[in-house]
Amino acid sequence: MPERLAPRAARKNPLPGAGPGDLTPLHVLRSLDTTPRGLTEQDATDRLALHGPNTLPAHRTVSWPVRLLRSLRDPFTAVLLVLGLVSAAVASWGTACVILTLVAVSCVLRSHGEHRAENAVRHLRDLVASTATVRRRDTADAEPRTRETPVDELVPGDVIRLGPGDLVPADVRLLRAHGLTVDQSALTGESAPVAKAASDPPGPDAVAADGAFTPPHLCFQGSSVASGSAAAVVVATGADTRFAAAHTGPGPRASTAFDRSVHGISWVLIRFMLITPPLVLMANAALRGRGLETLPFAVAVAVGLTPEMLPVIVTTCLARGAALLARTHGVIVRRLPALHDLGAVDVLCVDKTGTLTQDRPEVAGAYDAAGRHAPDVLGWAAANAWWTLQLADLPAPDALDEALLDAVDPEEAMAYDGVAALPFTPERRVSTAVVRTPGALGGHTLIVKGAVESVVERCALSDGERAEVLATAGRRAEAGLRVIAVATAERPARTGAYTPAVERGLTLRGLVAFRDALAPGAEHALAGLAERGVTVKVLTGDHPATAARACRDLGLDPGEVVGADRIDALADEELAALAATTTVFARCTPEHKARITAALRGHGHTTGFLGDGVNDLPALRAADVGICPRGGVEVARESADVVLADKDLTAIGHAIAAGRLSSGNIATYLRITLSSNLGNVIAMLAAGLLLPFLPMLPVQVLVQNLCFDAAQLAFAHDRPAPATTRRPTVLRPRSFLRFITGFGLLGALADLATFGALALTAGAWGDAAAFHSGWFTENLLAQALVILLLRTGPRPAPGPLRAAAAALAAIGVLLPLTPLGGPLGLTSLPLPYYGLLAGILAVYALVLVGVRRAQP
Repeated sequence: MPERLAPRAARKNPLPGAGPGDLTPLHVLRSLDTTPRGLTEQDATDRLALHGPNTLPAHRTVSWPVRLLRSLRDPFTAVLLVLGLVSAAVASWGTACVILTLVAVSCVLRSHGEHRAENAVRHLRDLVASTATVRRRDTADAEPRTRETPVDELVPGDVIRLGPGDLVPADVRLLRAHGLTVDQSALTGESAPVAKAASDPPGPDAVAADGAFTPPHLCFQGSSVASGSAAAVVVATGADTRFAAAHTGPGPRASTAFDRSVHGISWVLIRFMLITPPLVLMANAALRGRGLETLPFAVAVAVGLTPEMLPVIVTTCLARGAALLARTHGVIVRRLPALHDLGAVDVLCVDKTGTLTQDRPEVAGAYDAAGRHAPDVLGWAAANAWWTLQLADLPAPDALDEALLDAVDPEEAMAYDGVAALPFTPERRVSTAVVRTPGALGGHTLIVKGAVESVVERCALSDGERAEVLATAGRRAEAGLRVIAVATAERPARTGAYTPAVERGLTLRGLVAFRDALAPGAEHALAGLAERGVTVKVLTGDHPATAARACRDLGLDPGEVVGADRIDALADEELAALAATTTVFARCTPEHKARITAALRGHGHTTGFLGDGVNDLPALRAADVGICPRGGVEVARESADVVLADKDLTAIGHAIAAGRLSSGNIATYLRITLSSNLGNVIAMLAAGLLLPFLPMLPVQVLVQNLCFDAAQLAFAHDRPAPATTRRPTVLRPRSFLRFITGFGLLGALADLATFGALALTAGAWGDAAAFHSGWFTENLLAQALVILLLRTGPRPAPGPLRAAAAALAAIGVLLPLTPLGGPLGLTSLPLPYYGLLAGILAVYALVLVGVRRAQP
């Protein structure tokens, strides 16, 4: 069945391993039912109806009301909303207004973040061409005409032309190419243009720099022509292009470490909050004969368990940490919860090129045919690079030539007089420079360098010598080095042009080996990440040996390198187990990277992924934290959670440390506020059963909680214990439950002792205002002590925290004595009460310190 009549479900993206990407040009043309003369207009019309326009998949914009409703799916937000509505239903307007305001702010902030993330898709349009030069025919017998056609009208089978500066309008298979280099930085993040040629597909063992976009015979939508020209046939359009597949990603982003942590703690609170009001109502009805008039108090008790200021505290801690990170290290956190996720990261997935290594090679050594060091070989190779660049009128040296020129003294490279040059071509795989022979008048020397096999076959060597040289080069290639051969030949001077026919009967000079230049500071950064408990996984499209060599040079044990073929054979559960123990994955496509990242998350790890191209979008979305350098393609930056000033692991280490500090402060807030609130609720339930009046008015509960939470905003300025930065920060519900239960009971005992002091000094069992005032004062003083004594950081506490605790204590003592005390139901107390209270708080402080020190 011709392609134009095939059902859409049968059409696949024809990339490596999936159709035309593995076929010769003739087979591709046949499979697409087209010819080098192009399609007819009728064929193009039929295929356009079948395949649809060559445009990116449409994205439905979500309205603001829908986003706001989605924000309520957060369990903590939903419970706060219910409590706010119940408070309004029982006419507790102050409580209702505060809670509903906090819910609204939280929903707006979350919706705004989602809106910014969706806007990132619009930037993809800037990477797609608007017109293309297409060859088509009016009828089957007519001569082809070349014309400009809107890109959205391109169809598989169209034959197009590409020239310098053109954007590649679809995924294409090259038919002819002349000096073609393509800038794929928008796709792969690699800065250097990639040479492309209309060659047959490379074998399965060919070395790849980035598996998905490497094949030299394929060009991809989203790239651009840097130099040269080509004719190509379109093999994929619209949603079938790899560009569209990369940006579409795996679907909605899964919950992050921050979401999981907050949800876990929220559900612990929800259980308490759902149980408390019915218990209060039943106990008061059974023991005190009170009915629904205790409902506002029951709601207040539930609110007493709630950290109302949690969204504000979290935002403040994260915002301050993000501001310091941007100011000191140039790291921009685009989604504030991502800073917490950074603190929880225990696995960081990175590419090799540009992260562990620089985007260029460097000379690792020069050797003679027997493998012995031979510095003169490097000199010959550099002379070839210099004169080829000068005499062949190349725009710039390629990466290997640049490495050769960097490795020698410039005078050494220019020591010869150049005569002619034959530049490198993909077919010959060698370059030749012709120089005047030193000390031999009328003689020329040919300096030939290139692929080892291509140079050796041009040399006058026996079969045994040729096999030995190839074996030597093979051993160095297996060690992760890229190897070229250098040969020379003496020729009589000639006036005519030199042709490739002279590249025969050469004398082999030796081999030059290259390795990837290591990224400055990468070794130190890897050691720092290891000290922080972060495991680095290298996901690269490179050859396994090349990736392993770079890791070893940086002190990172690569272990057994796993290739893409093995990944494809594994189920998700098997891949998760393998990923947990594997350091390097080679030959990875974008889909492999995303799948490995998702598998690590599924195995219980909090993952970060560093990427900078369109091909990295699926993995950026699959990770808990997507990280992109500022030099990455714009859509990758917009999709990332964190943007680095440079592609630098050291900056990621600083960001992880900042995330752990902020998360440590949030964890301190949660532990302290929840333990205090739990102690208050226990004491409130006990007092409610013993007293003939409510132990605390709803407005007093709310004012007390807001004062306490406002004071704890100062935790954003705290310095957690140094151990906090040495391990991933995870908010574990079980450990929180143990902490808040233990210290909550201690707080409840201090409250009960205060009740006794009030009975002895103020006759508070019969005076509601005195009881309320005495407990209000003790609560705020006790909470001021808790702020200072239950924090984990070094002593003394920083100035802002000490000031906040002092202000909280002052409010507790002075508010009942001011005119504001009356409306709140507070009154002054006798001096003997304050003496007993001081003793109770002193004992409480000693017990807190003792128990805190006894904890591991």
